[in-house]
Amino acid sequence: MDHPNDRRGGLPRRTRAASRRGFVAVLALGAAACLAALAPAPGAVPSALAPAVVQAPAPVTPVLDQDFADPDVVRVGRVFHAYATNAHGRNIQHATSTDLVHWTVDGTDVLPEVGAWVTLDPPGHVWAPEVFDNGDGFTLHYTARDRAGGRQCIGVALASSPDGPFRPVGDRPLVCPTELGGAIDASSYTENGTRHLLWKSDGNCCRLDTWLHLQPVSWDGTRVTGDPVRLLKQDDPHTWEQGLVEAPTLVKRDGRYVLLYSGGDYRTNAYAGGWATADTLTGPYVKGNGPFMTTESFADGIGGPGGQDVVTGPGGQDRILFHGRGADGVRRVLYAADLGFADGRPVVRGSRTVYEAELARMYKAAVRDARKAWGDRAVGHIDEPDSFVEFRVFAASPGRHTLAVRYGNGSLDASGAPAAASHALTVNGTGAGAVDYPFTGWDEWASTEVPVDLRAGWNTLRLTKGDRYTELDAVDVA
Repeated sequence: MDHPNDRRGGLPRRTRAASRRGFVAVLALGAAACLAALAPAPGAVPSALAPAVVQAPAPVTPVLDQDFADPDVVRVGRVFHAYATNAHGRNIQHATSTDLVHWTVDGTDVLPEVGAWVTLDPPGHVWAPEVFDNGDGFTLHYTARDRAGGRQCIGVALASSPDGPFRPVGDRPLVCPTELGGAIDASSYTENGTRHLLWKSDGNCCRLDTWLHLQPVSWDGTRVTGDPVRLLKQDDPHTWEQGLVEAPTLVKRDGRYVLLYSGGDYRTNAYAGGWATADTLTGPYVKGNGPFMTTESFADGIGGPGGQDVVTGPGGQDRILFHGRGADGVRRVLYAADLGFADGRPVVRGSRTVYEAELARMYKAAVRDARKAWGDRAVGHIDEPDSFVEFRVFAASPGRHTLAVRYGNGSLDASGAPAAASHALTVNGTGAGAVDYPFTGWDEWASTEVPVDLRAGWNTLRLTKGDRYTELDAVDVA
């Protein structure tokens, strides 16, 4: 039933695109997850959409506060070795850690000499390293400018130790499709005894498509052994990808292939991390709706996150390492965060994930058209003592998280004055106190925050009617 001081409006609904300039990502979840639709089928639990304005979670701080772009990480024994794009006078940078948090920077250049095919005029064109243990030593794939064709291409070097020095192999690049704009951003994936090289055709250099490829190579990565397979390319230039995709990373989780990549202009805060999934190695790959980490998803605390790599950290926890612009807005510094996969969708701890109320499970409540709400819909009529709205949310790792609830409260007290309201909160069936809502007025939306303890994986958050009346637009977990 309507509550006594209800004055909810009925303005025409706008499109989702128009109502979300802060769009970050969509997570359509449910008993059968829908990975390719903006709005899941009836009965599915909420999609995740980044808000335009929301209270910020605690900032994610860099683990290595120096220019360290396009990180790649390989574990050798108890030591993690990270490699990065040229800076500080080194072709390839190198740092080590035992916990992925505290790093020691190597003062030497682990690739002191590049292949004879490379031109260093202009300088600064050696980037995006990929290193792996080949059984007899270590292989480094790197991107550099080809002297003959003038395009960025992929070369290979070998070393007996992950500390280098790596020495170039061959007098030509390993992958160099000049007609496609060249090749950059090598990454390695192995399965069933076969090593594969992922790479990007650098078509944005010359108004061509940018494709992410998968190509078999020899076990030491010094020879290609088959033709490349195209996995995916950029979408319409007006999407978040802005006309290019790059930096592929491939993992397999829960029987599904998950391809992480970056898109947009790396020089700006519009750079972001995207994802796609497939049931077989060579695809077809279906993109998720929007990126999974953006400047906005980190509450503007990290500018242009991308260039990611995934590694299993201490204790078996998936970790994502990536670069982003820190406090000075200029250097691309190194970040690390816990990573989980919600039915294939990557979820990064510290990057907010938003769940819309109209897609949640509800009892004695109803979805209504709502002026100024995200998607122009919200849940109201939460009026009975046992009315509730229940969200299913995902945490990359266990521990304390911040729950932000976007609400509208137009309650009045007995004298007709604006009044606060509340909901009771339960987390995984256990009482977790109350969420208090200061007065906003109907169809005026604000966010309030409470701490919640979540387990790794799926969690159930229920908001039940408390004092007076409040409508719900979304919840945000960071």
